[in-house]
Amino acid sequence: MIEGMALTRDMIIVLVLLSLTVVLFVREVVRVDVAAICIMVLVGLFGLVPGDQLFNGFASNAVISIIAVMIIGAGLERTGVMGVVATFIMRLSGRSEKRLSAMISSTVGLSSGFMQNTGATALFLPVVGRISARLDVPVSRLLMPMGFCAIVGGTITMVGSSPLILLNDLIETSNRSLPPGAEAMRPFSLFDVTPIGLALLAAGLLYFLVAAPLILPRGDKGRSASPSRTKSYFADVYGIKGDVYEMVVTVDSPLVGMRIAEAENLPGAPLMLAIQSTDTARLAPPSDEMIWTGTILGVMGTRNEVGQFALDNQLRLQPRLRTFGNLFNPTRAGISEVVIPPGSRLEGQSVAEARLRSRFGISVLAINRGNEIITEDVRTQTLKVGDCLVSHSTWRDLSEVARNKDFIVATDIPKEEQRPQKVPHALIFFGLALYLILFTDFRLSVALMTGAVGMILTGVLSMDEAYRSISWKTVFLMASLIPLGMAMEVTGTAAWIVQEILGALGEVPDIALQIALALMATFFTLVMSNVGATVLLVPLAINVALATDNNPGIYALIIALGTSNAFILPTHPVNALIMGPGGYKVKDFIRAGGGMSILFLVVLLVMVNVFY
Repeated sequence: MIEGMALTRDMIIVLVLLSLTVVLFVREVVRVDVAAICIMVLVGLFGLVPGDQLFNGFASNAVISIIAVMIIGAGLERTGVMGVVATFIMRLSGRSEKRLSAMISSTVGLSSGFMQNTGATALFLPVVGRISARLDVPVSRLLMPMGFCAIVGGTITMVGSSPLILLNDLIETSNRSLPPGAEAMRPFSLFDVTPIGLALLAAGLLYFLVAAPLILPRGDKGRSASPSRTKSYFADVYGIKGDVYEMVVTVDSPLVGMRIAEAENLPGAPLMLAIQSTDTARLAPPSDEMIWTGTILGVMGTRNEVGQFALDNQLRLQPRLRTFGNLFNPTRAGISEVVIPPGSRLEGQSVAEARLRSRFGISVLAINRGNEIITEDVRTQTLKVGDCLVSHSTWRDLSEVARNKDFIVATDIPKEEQRPQKVPHALIFFGLALYLILFTDFRLSVALMTGAVGMILTGVLSMDEAYRSISWKTVFLMASLIPLGMAMEVTGTAAWIVQEILGALGEVPDIALQIALALMATFFTLVMSNVGATVLLVPLAINVALATDNNPGIYALIIALGTSNAFILPTHPVNALIMGPGGYKVKDFIRAGGGMSILFLVVLLVMVNVFY
C-alpha cells in the first residue's frame, strides 16, 4: 500500500498541467493536437522530464507503428480489395437485412483488428453505400452496427486501436519507475487480447441482431445515393429539389459585373453549378468568377424558383440544356456525400475559405450536421469534424477528392480508379508484416514498417500517397502526450493521486476498483480523445494495482480496452464519420449506445477476469 507521500512542487505542476489538458480537450479552445503540443512544451519548460527525452514520443514504437498501420491500410484500399469484399458479402447475405448487417459488421470488426478502426470504417463507407444502393436497404440500418463493431474490433489485436498500440510503450515507461522489488510488467503480444476482443465483437453483433428494431432509425433516413435515384434521395433527405437549367445573362441583367458568390447571395438565387463565360463550359465555378453579358449559368432548382429568378434578374431561361448537357450527364457528374474526418486540415475553415470549388472542383449544396440540415448561407458555415457535405462534382474530381485525407467520400464513385493488379503485392506485404510480428523478435514498429515500405517499393502506393494516408493530427497528438504520462510517473504524481483516492474509498473489493477504472476510461474517452484518456489513466491504473497488490499490467489493459467504450456520443472518430452519411442525430447514438456501453463493460470485465 502506498502511504505517506507528500505533495511536492513538481507534483503540483503536473496536476495543473493535467487539469489544463482536460479543460483544453473538453472545451476545444484550440485543436486537440495543438493543445497536446502546448502541454508537451510546458512539460519541457518546467523540467518535469529530462530535456533529451522530451521529444522521444515522435520516435516511439507506438507512433511509428501507427504511421505504418495507416500506410498499410491505404495500400489495401488502393488495390480495390474492399470492392471484392462487398461483392462477397452480398453473395453470402442475399437480401436479408439482418444477415447483411451481420456480415458487414463482422467483416469490418475483424478488419479493424489489423488496420485501425477509423481506417476500416473509412474504407467501408463507400462499400456500404454501394451495397445499400444495389439492394435498396436504408444505409442508416447498416452504418451504426458497422461503426460500433469497428470500434469494438479494434480490441481484437494490439494494433487495432491507438490506445492498445500505445499501451506497451506506457508499460515500458512505468517499468522504469517501479518501486524496488516490484516485478516488471511484461509487454502484451499481438494476440494476447484476441479472446477479449472476439467476445466483445460477438456481443456487439448479438446486440444489434436482437435489438436493432428498437434502437436503429426507421424508414429511408440516410439512404445511400446512386445516380439512378439521386433526385428523390437528396430531395427527401436534404430538401434539395428541382432540376438543372441553363440561363443566359443578358446585357440588361444586374448580374453583369458580379462575382458568382455575390449572385448566389441574391434573394431566391438557385444553386449555381456551372458556367461558360468563354469557349469552355465547366462545373464548380470559383466564387470570384466574374459574370459578363453572354455568360451562361448552369443552375439547380425548381422550375418556379429558377423562372422567378430569371425574370427578376433579366436572364434568358433556355428551354433545354444546350451547353451543359454533357457536363451534367449522370455518367460524368452527379451529387455525392463527402464527410470531414478527424484530422482534416479543413476543420475550422468556412466553406468559402476552404475554396472547395477552385481547389477540388466540388460545389457544396448543403451540410448535414448533427441534428440539422443546413441549406442556407452554406458558404459562411465553419466546417466541423463529422460534417457531411452534399456536393456536386464530376466523378473524376470526386475520385481525386477521395484520395485526399481531408475528406471521406461516402458515395459510390462510378469507375473509381484503383490498382487491382497490385492486390498480390499488397496481400504479400500485409502477410509479411503479420509474420514478423508473430514469429520474430522484431519490434512492432519494425515489423509493420516493413510491410508499409514493401507496398511503396512495389507500387501499391506512391510515396506521396503514403504521406497523405497518415493522419498527422493523430501522430502529433500521441507523441505530444507521451511526455505528460512520463511526468506523472517520474514525479510520483500518479502514485499520490492513487494514495488519495484509496484513502477516501477505504477497503473495497478488487472488482469495484476494476469497475471504477473502466467507468473512468469510458467517461474520459467520451469527453476527450481515446489516446489522451489512455495516457492520463494508465499510470493511475498501474499505481492502483500496485497499491492493492494486484496485477498492474491487467489494470492497465482494462484502461486501454475501456477507452474503446465510446458509443453514447458521436465524439469517437468512427462515430463522427458515420453520423452524416447515416443521417443520425445525437439521440440515435444515446439510444443505441447506452445499452451497448453497459454490455461492453460487463463483457470486458468478465473476460479480463476469466483469462487473466
